Amino acid sequence: MQTISEAAAYTLRFINQTHRSVFLTGKAGTGKTTLLREIIQTTHKNTVVVAPTGIAALNAGGVTIHSMFQLPFGGFIPDNSSPQFSESTKFETKATLRRHFKMSGLKKSVIRNMELLIIDEVSMLRADLLDAMDYMMQTVRKKSTAFGGVQVLYIGDLLQLPPVIRDEEWRTLKTYYKGKFFFHSHVVQQHPPLYIELSKIFRQTDDTFISVLNNLRNNQISQQDIQTLNQYVKPDFDLKANKGYITLTTHNNKADSMNAQALEDLEGKLVVYKPDITGDFPDKIFPVEQQLQLKVGAQIMFVKNDLSFDKHYFNGKMGVIKSLSSQEILVHFPEENKTIEVEKYEWQNIRYKVDETTKEIEEEVLGTFVHYPIKLAWAITVHKSQGLTFDKAALDVSQVFLPGQAYVALSRLRSLEGLILLSPLRMNGISNDQDVMDYSLNKASDSFLENALHFETKNFIHNYLINTFDWNDLAQEWRNHRFSYNENSEVSGKSKHALWAKKQTEVIEQLLDPSKKFISQLNKLFGQETVDLNHVSERIQAAFSYFLKPMDDLVFEILWKIEEVKRIKKVKAFYDELIVLEELQTKAVLRLMKAKLLIETVVAGETISKEKLTSSEIKKYISRKTEAIQNQFKELNITLIEDDRDVERYTAKKSKTAVPKKSTVQETYDLWVEKKSIEDIATIRVLTKQTIYSHFVKLIQTKAVSISEVLPEDKIQDLATAFAGYKEESLNTMMEKHGHKFSWEEARMYKASLN
Repeated sequence: MQTISEAAAYTLRFINQTHRSVFLTGKAGTGKTTLLREIIQTTHKNTVVVAPTGIAALNAGGVTIHSMFQLPFGGFIPDNSSPQFSESTKFETKATLRRHFKMSGLKKSVIRNMELLIIDEVSMLRADLLDAMDYMMQTVRKKSTAFGGVQVLYIGDLLQLPPVIRDEEWRTLKTYYKGKFFFHSHVVQQHPPLYIELSKIFRQTDDTFISVLNNLRNNQISQQDIQTLNQYVKPDFDLKANKGYITLTTHNNKADSMNAQALEDLEGKLVVYKPDITGDFPDKIFPVEQQLQLKVGAQIMFVKNDLSFDKHYFNGKMGVIKSLSSQEILVHFPEENKTIEVEKYEWQNIRYKVDETTKEIEEEVLGTFVHYPIKLAWAITVHKSQGLTFDKAALDVSQVFLPGQAYVALSRLRSLEGLILLSPLRMNGISNDQDVMDYSLNKASDSFLENALHFETKNFIHNYLINTFDWNDLAQEWRNHRFSYNENSEVSGKSKHALWAKKQTEVIEQLLDPSKKFISQLNKLFGQETVDLNHVSERIQAAFSYFLKPMDDLVFEILWKIEEVKRIKKVKAFYDELIVLEELQTKAVLRLMKAKLLIETVVAGETISKEKLTSSEIKKYISRKTEAIQNQFKELNITLIEDDRDVERYTAKKSKTAVPKKSTVQETYDLWVEKKSIEDIATIRVLTKQTIYSHFVKLIQTKAVSISEVLPEDKIQDLATAFAGYKEESLNTMMEKHGHKFSWEEARMYKASLN
């Protein structure tokens, strides 16, 4: 595990204990992706991860910007003017977004509950798209602050892939924007994020090479640097004779034809592998080719890191196909003289939803794509090599590079020893975008970060506490609800409940004056030069005791009313209104509970984190209330309906799956412990039975499960007989002989039990 750098530690603290938006950048190989995973795992905030493209979103474990915010694929003009169209361009405005883009209740709920928005691969994000996101969030959250008051973490390296804007689009957009990058957006110009740069490089250790890369990155490449690189020019380099080199080229068709030709040149049988696709997984986000075509001797690379304990490979590691059969691929690593069997990898297509009981944002698996995480690797484009690490690469730089492309291509390598230039590097065309260079001057110094962290943490605690007791918006929602009843209508099913709404609205209104006074007290305490946190803590405890019961009673009242309304026909709109109210009221109560935990954590001098701001009381708050209400309904013998199924008349179908935060194998094991069958586990996890069996291979290997729990005794006997004296690396010969007696999955599990 890489040790966390100071910049990374600052980033984690700014995310968890301040509300300040952050731009996290860093050269290739500085660990941006590792830090992103760490943030997602440890933050106490309701987090959503988005990226500009489907593949980038899949790699970051999030969703696309367009799908999350229901945005069109045209440009966006940041005002209320009429939309502009031509044959080749289309622009939306604030007015048309409001009119045309109807967002589902699920997405609105996610946006309303969001506290942290992470935008990955921000170098590709256009300025106008970011302003459109900001506008949609302000609209849904009904708050006119940047992103509706959500903290934003922008992650990316601006010297890698730039945004794409066609010339005809730019002709219109340039009247609104100074440039095309995310930092040119109006929202970032008005609310600049804190600029933090990761500088410790984990990929390269060669000082000469690091110096060349830094100069290339900063538009300071010297004649000396060019000479250093041009020592590695070998125009006649024979790639066939020198195995293990991947060619980096600028064009897709060139890379594809090199791979196809090299595969065709190999003797032997072509074997084709297809993925297991379960549920909803659109082909436009397939992470690897749907049809993987291989021959023995093919040069391949891995496109993911090995998630197992063994860490046999990493994203970009090269190998050679040693043997193939319909169910098995063996890859040899010549440098280490080691052969491994390639295991399939699981990619998940997710969407975000809000957990009804905790009001936390969670992921729901819509579909999975399970395939071998490898691809042909005689050649790859510079674009697709982003994020990869190579030991040996030949750079085909005959075409002039775009700004940043030379840097991306060279920075894929671990050292100069593995570099081959197929033609001399020329100076022209490899300078980086001046706007990006100027923006990089905003980088925060360590002393600035330290002072800002102290100030922003105090601000965060202050704002967190006063927002916890500010119920003006909540009271307004109750008022709106109260006045939406037509009390004179005999026909309306809703009108009968008008008195109830009036009574509850009065309860919340009576709390506004004392809460306002308490906020004034907090403002005084935080306005002092040094804040007495112990005194703040005492006041919070007292306020908690005073306000919790009436606020808690309101949640009970709404949940009771929802149970009642579920049983009445033709009041779907009324039910939906109650659901929105319940979400807001419950959030306010859970926030009260969290505020108490927050101040306790701060007073104890501990770090604010996910673990510290939760408790079993918070997790079970709604489920305990709902259970109590349902029991009372049974006691009162309330049956206003023909059958129980009608109770679920308006409620959304409960999702069966949530993305595992544990490893995929652990998730399967937990279900196995619950006495679920392999078929059940496959259904629950949106995976095929074959994939679940591959998890059992691991579980048997680590002795978490014994083979006798999974297979019957007679099957184990057949396998024992077949394996007696079997010494080959591949299971292929055995399966050809005994395949009628047992399956590949069963053979793999038995083999795992022998280790």
